[in-house]
Order: sequence, then structure tokens, then C-alpha cells
Amino acid sequence: MPEVIFNGPAGRLEGRYQPSKDKNAPIAVVLHPHPRFGGTMNNQIIYQLFYMFQQRGFTTLRFNFRGIGRSQGEFDHGAGELSDAAGALDWVQSLHPDSKGCWVAGYSFGAWIGMQLLMRRPEIEGFLSLAPQPNTYDFSFLAPCPSSGLIIHGDADRVAPPKDVQVLVDKLKLQKGIVITQKTMPGANHFFTDQVDTLMEECSDYVDRRLQGELVPEPEAKRLR
Repeated sequence: MPEVIFNGPAGRLEGRYQPSKDKNAPIAVVLHPHPRFGGTMNNQIIYQLFYMFQQRGFTTLRFNFRGIGRSQGEFDHGAGELSDAAGALDWVQSLHPDSKGCWVAGYSFGAWIGMQLLMRRPEIEGFLSLAPQPNTYDFSFLAPCPSSGLIIHGDADRVAPPKDVQVLVDKLKLQKGIVITQKTMPGANHFFTDQVDTLMEECSDYVDRRLQGELVPEPEAKRLR
């Protein structure tokens, strides 16, 4: 997969990018965990998500937020990282102007950034939110959540307790025009220790079903392109 350096709002950003052979292929942007706690684009879960989208013909990008690896800038408590994500999507879209739609996938801190990006960009038609932390980060901006997606977490997660994630899911499920799919993995902690393969099977199954037209409102006519 090609290593890339592209311009972000606070300087250069380092990424890994795999274009699809199909010029109309959807784009997937994958967002890593918290930079202050060892999160990078080389996190095992982030790599596996990248590969999963790549296998399904997406044009795929993962990158390091500002201040991580060869990415310039300094940690900005979420505001700057959201700008980084928007800049990353802009960069991929500039190379693939014929792309049909976009997905965003994020893990932990990256899930929070991804859901904010979802609110800003109407072309994002699906999301994967892995181990979101509504007990730590404010998700009240999801009013309403504009796209259907998957929220997946573990019932042994002490960083983001299941009861807090459930409150978020229940709130989102009240909204019309979208379908929120929830998967709670038995015995899984925040890091999905010894369960990454199962996690990827769940994520892959969700994306496959979405690509087949499932797990969305019937009929799916909420966006006119």
C-alpha cells in the first residue's frame, strides 16, 4: 500500500492509501485511537479495518493525526483532529472526483472524530463506530444522526462502560430515516484483546450486508445524488 504525505490544516499528514481500480468506488477513511495513549494508524484494529475495506474494492485511507509519526502539528484535543479528518477526506476526493459515496470508520477516540465528520459531510453514507466513549466525549452533536451505521463494543469494556454506550445507541435508535445496528461482543474489553478476529468478522459482515442493500431504511431514498 502506498505511503503518502499530503497537506493538512496544521502541516503535512502521513498516511497509507490504496486506490480502487474502479473510479466510481466508494471511499473509506479509517481513524485511529487517542494519540496521547499510543494511538496511531498502525494500530492493529485500524490496519485490519483498512484491509477489510480495501478487499471490498473501496478506495481506502488511514493516516496519523497531527503530531503522530511523520504528521506535523500538535495534539489539539479533538478540534484539530476533526479538521485533519476533513482534510484527509478532501484529499482523497480530489483524487477520486467520480467516487460514489463515502464511509468513515473509527475506533475509540477515532470513533468520536468519525461521528463528528459524519455530521459535516452529507456524502458519508455509512459508519463503523468501534468502542465509542460517550462517558468521556460529548456525542450530543448527533442531532440528528444523518446516516445508518454500526456501533460495536464489548460487554467487558471498562474504558467505555456498556451502560453508557447503550444510552447513546438508544438515543440514536429513536431517530427516523436511519438504522443503527448494535453489536455487543461478549467478554470483549476496550482493546478487543484476543477478539480482533471476531471484531473484524462482525465489521465485515455489516459492510457486506450494507453493500447488498440491507440494514438501511426501506426504501432508502433519504439522499438524492
